[in-house]
Amino acid sequence: MVNIKDVAKLANVSIATVSRALAQPEKVSGKTREKVMRAVQSSGYVVNTLAQNFRRRRSNTVVVMVPDIANPFFANIIQGIERVASSHKYRVLLSDTQGNEENERACGEIVTQKQADGIICLGRNIPFAYRKGRKSIDPAWPPFLMACEYHGEIPVPSVCIDNVAAAAEVVTYLLALGHRKIAYINGPKDSVLCQDRFQGYSNALHGSNIRVNKHWLAQGEFTLASGYEAMKNLLGRKQRPTAVFCANDEMAIGAMQACRDEDLVLPGEMSIVGFDDLVFGEYTSPRLTTIHQPRNEIGECVMTLMLEILAGEKPKISRIFLPHKLVIRESTASL
Repeated sequence: MVNIKDVAKLANVSIATVSRALAQPEKVSGKTREKVMRAVQSSGYVVNTLAQNFRRRRSNTVVVMVPDIANPFFANIIQGIERVASSHKYRVLLSDTQGNEENERACGEIVTQKQADGIICLGRNIPFAYRKGRKSIDPAWPPFLMACEYHGEIPVPSVCIDNVAAAAEVVTYLLALGHRKIAYINGPKDSVLCQDRFQGYSNALHGSNIRVNKHWLAQGEFTLASGYEAMKNLLGRKQRPTAVFCANDEMAIGAMQACRDEDLVLPGEMSIVGFDDLVFGEYTSPRLTTIHQPRNEIGECVMTLMLEILAGEKPKISRIFLPHKLVIRESTASL
């Protein structure tokens, strides 16, 4: 069986040089690297990557925690992560945690046990045990990043959009169309980004001297069904809104169906805006006005940041904001 000594002899270099050329090719000259690779190919030597990674204390694997893999929102983010990871010879291990704390802790253990080098969380929870009320990152935690969401108290490095500004832009747009009775269907109460979107909604109304009407607030869970039920609830109240801003596209699509069931004309009798710019929004009737999140870019950015951290760099800021865009389609109209 061919071993590393045979490769060194064939390439006329030392064993240490062969080892460096295979494990850290940037540390040897191009000419030497070429000699070693020719020797590897001609001898049929197979690199033991498991042993190589063990020596380097690296697995070249990153865990990505997804709260719900069936949610189409996450697909493009994962594609962006995969693109950068594969270009740097990293593997991505996906875990569909379903927001289950036990599943999330299991992901954390994969990294703490050195089976993976870092962890990227697309949800809102931290997969490591920590004291309630903690305000800083535990230095014992392995490399850990968040994408789309961020933690409200612990400054975990994250990549997202400015949800406050995006929500305010939606409401400002609806106000410019003449709407004053603007309802809001929010997502999960414990989500920091949902809290931010509500803050943006409130800021825009207050900026036009309009009070937030608690009768035009409804709660959803980022699902089609919850958007449908929340909209039915709003339509059953004494005073109906003329426009509804939903904290994600799925709830907006559910809300549109609730309006159709009440024989309301969209957007003539009700304007609806979503958030995320899922591909489905282009095929609803009418097509959905929404906030575009650069999901591919979020994935690419967070994986690039992870690689920088694994290389020993420290993030300069805890949150990186990428630009959003208001996409105006046919689900909104002037009052």
